[in-house]
Amino acid sequence: MIEDTESLVCVDIRYRQQLGVKKYGTTVAGNPLTEEEWLQHAYEEALDLAIYLKRLMQQRATLRERS
Repeated sequence: MIEDTESLVCVDIRYRQQLGVKKYGTTVAGNPLTEEEWLQHAYEEALDLAIYLKRLMQQRATLRERS
């Protein structure tokens, strides 16, 4: 049986929060970044996501071409 997707995301969020507290000593709520800094962080994360997605798309295309 497949676990509830939303519950799995919640587990991931809790894990990421623990990592952030360990690394930065605070949660996102307690982080005093400016709006511009938050936007920059979000933008950089979105760029990383685009890179990961493109890499997977390239890998799938290569596998299709070989089969």
